[in-house]
Amino acid sequence: MAYQAAGTDNILLVTDSYKVTHHMQYPPNTTNVYSYFESRGGKFEKTVFFGLQYIIKRWLCGKVVTEEKIQEAKELYHKHFMKDHFNVEGWRYILETYDGHLPIRIKSVPEGMVVPYKNVLFTVENTDPKCHWLTNYFETLLVQVWYPMTVATNSRYQKEIIAKYLDETAETLDKLPFMLHDFGFRGSSSVESAGIGGCSHLVNFMGTDTIAGITTARRYYGCDIAGFSIPAAEHSTITTWGKDGEVEAFRNMLTRFPDGLVACVSDSYNIWDACEKVWGGKLKSLVEQRKNGSLVVRPDSGDPPTVVVQVLDILAKCFGKSLNKKGYYLLPPYIRVIQGDGISYETLGAILENMKINKWSAENLAFGSGGALLQRLDRDTQKCAFKCSYAVCNGKEVNVYKAPITDPGKKSKKGRLTLEKTKDGNFVTVEEGAGDVKKDILETVFENGKLLKDFSFDEVRANAEIDLVNQRKKEKSDSQ
Repeated sequence: MAYQAAGTDNILLVTDSYKVTHHMQYPPNTTNVYSYFESRGGKFEKTVFFGLQYIIKRWLCGKVVTEEKIQEAKELYHKHFMKDHFNVEGWRYILETYDGHLPIRIKSVPEGMVVPYKNVLFTVENTDPKCHWLTNYFETLLVQVWYPMTVATNSRYQKEIIAKYLDETAETLDKLPFMLHDFGFRGSSSVESAGIGGCSHLVNFMGTDTIAGITTARRYYGCDIAGFSIPAAEHSTITTWGKDGEVEAFRNMLTRFPDGLVACVSDSYNIWDACEKVWGGKLKSLVEQRKNGSLVVRPDSGDPPTVVVQVLDILAKCFGKSLNKKGYYLLPPYIRVIQGDGISYETLGAILENMKINKWSAENLAFGSGGALLQRLDRDTQKCAFKCSYAVCNGKEVNVYKAPITDPGKKSKKGRLTLEKTKDGNFVTVEEGAGDVKKDILETVFENGKLLKDFSFDEVRANAEIDLVNQRKKEKSDSQ
C-alpha cells in the first residue's frame, strides 16, 4: 500500500484547526474578504517571488472538493473539536454550485520577479459572496510560498557574491550558472521540501544533485531538465579501498570516468598529501591526459578560506598555473577545485576574498551547499505574512488593518492594493484602492479553479537574473 505524502490530499484538511471555525466569526452579512501576502522585512532587502504556481497546481486547480472529502473532513473535525464546527453547508455549496472548483481569485507578481520587501506580492479574495470565509481558510497553505521564495532569494544573493568576484578576477561570467551546486537533498526535512527548495535554487543556478528539484521544475514549470550534475566520489567510495588503497581509489575515478568532469573527495586522510603526492605525483600523467573536462578536487574539512587557497597553491606547484588578462592565476583546464563544506551566504565572501588576495581567479573554484541552502531558513527570514486588508460587511466597504502598539513592524496594509513602479523605477504598494489598476503589476493567475497564467522556468529565470549578468550581456551585445 502506498501512503500519501504528509497524510492527506484533501484540501479541506490543509489548514490550521482554528480556521475551521472562522466561518462563524466574521461580522453578519460579510460578502467579501480580501487578503494579501508580503515580506515585511527580513535578512534580504529584496525577495525573489517564486513557488506560488507550485502550490496552485499541486492543490487548487480543478475539482478539489468532493462529497468524500467533505465527509472525511466532517468526521475528523468532529473528533478533533468534539463539536460540529466544520462548515459542511459551505463546502457542499461549493461542490454543488461550482462542481468542487474553488471560487477564489489570486493575483500575483510574475514568478521570478525581484521585489523589495514591504510590498504586496499576491492577493486573494472570494468571487462568490457566500464564500467570504474561503479566502483566509487557505492562508495556511498559501503562506508556505515563503519557503521557495526564501530559498530562491538566498540563492540569488549568493549568486551576486560569486558573480562579483568572478567579474573581478575572471575574463567572463560563463561559468557562473554552475558555481553553486545543490547538495541539500539529504539535509531537507522531506522529499517534498527538497523538491520545492531544490527547484527554487535552480531559478538561479544549473548545478544540482537534488533530483527532486529537477522533477519539480519539470512537473510544475514545464522545464524538461533544469539542472545538471557529474560523476562524483563520496568518502565511502574512497575509504572502502583502505588508507593504503587511496591511490588506487583515485586511479579508479580517473579510469572509470576518462573524460568530462569528475569530482573526487580528497580529504579522507591527508588532503595535502592527496594533492601533492597522489594527484600531483603518482597520478599526474593521468590527470594531465584528461580530455573535455576537469578533475575536480574536493576538500571537505578544515577552515574553508585557508584550505581552498592552500589546495590551489599545492596543485599549482605540481601542475603549474597561468595568468589571465585580469591578472589572476588559473590552474590548467584539466584540474579544478570544489568546496562543499561550510558553504553559505555568510561564508562565500571570505573564501573568495582570500582567493583574490592570493591572486587566484574565482574561476578555479565551484561551491556545493546543503543545509544552509535548503534548510537553514524559516518564515521569519523574510518575515512573511498574510493579512486581510479589505472586506465588505453588510454592504459596507471596510479597509481592514492591524497596528499593534507593541510592534509597529507588524502594522498591516489597508484596503485594496496595487503594486506599481514609480517614474524612477522603484516599487510602491498603493493602499486603500487609490492605485491605478492599469499600472498594477499584479496579474490574475488563478480564478474559480483555473490556472490563468502558467509561467515557464525560462520566464522565471529571466525575471530573477542578477543585474551584473544582464549588464554584461548588454555590453557584449552592444559591442557586436
